[in-house]
Amino acid sequence: MVPLLALSALALLPLQVAPDPARISEVDAIECRISVPDYNGFALSLGEADGIAQARHWKKIDSANPFLSEYELPGPITVAGSYRTSRIAFSANAILAILDVADPAPIARGENVPNAMDPDPMIEDLARTSGRRYAEVAAEMKFRKFLGERIVKDVTEPAKGEEFGTHMVVARSISNATSHPGKTLYGCAYRMEILDKDGKPL
Repeated sequence: MVPLLALSALALLPLQVAPDPARISEVDAIECRISVPDYNGFALSLGEADGIAQARHWKKIDSANPFLSEYELPGPITVAGSYRTSRIAFSANAILAILDVADPAPIARGENVPNAMDPDPMIEDLARTSGRRYAEVAAEMKFRKFLGERIVKDVTEPAKGEEFGTHMVVARSISNATSHPGKTLYGCAYRMEILDKDGKPL
């Protein structure tokens, strides 16, 4: 999935020498070790006939999630310390490793990523209003959503002269989805806004 917002944003920036996408590691991208411009060039290369997917022998696979473009790698990679996988995915602004981990919470704790969709308060409310035990209500929830991120880097470059400014954010992302039961989506989001001379997003 090519990030269209990144394409339009890059078109507004002054011409710069772009890094060679072939030199960027997917592991480094997943682990939030590259910059937003580097990631954008890397992700945009996916759509090219001789881009990184073809050069690295990635196999495009059908995804049960319309918001993800998934690939099977020719061999496993290791991320999040010791987790191995040969499946990765791209969303509009993120690269994700698809891990065979049913509960994202242990990985998230190690990465200091809170769950913005924590179901515990809702379970407690349902238990209280229904007069049932917490464990009983929790057992009925077949899927417990996890969605969280932690900002790794947040950089603003004000506009200078005729050049536009930028606001770039790199964020550790951990989630799960009903489209991928028993899996944890672990990766990094790379976001960029173009700023006018007053510092407002265009």
